[in-house]
Amino acid sequence: MSVITLLVALLLIMVVLLTVCAVAYAVHRRPSLNGPVTAGIATVAALAAVFAAVLSAGGSR
Repeated sequence: MSVITLLVALLLIMVVLLTVCAVAYAVHRRPSLNGPVTAGIATVAALAAVFAAVLSAGGSR
């Protein structure tokens, strides 16, 4: 693997962790978002948006 591939993978892992922590914090602060389904959907939607942006940027070469 090239260095840039490893850096992109590390960045994606960090974004995933940041997103999961942000959703966990939002669920902690807002009791109305306490449903696990709501939190799961929000996390999956945010991660799908990040991966779509990365894939679209990578395919535009």
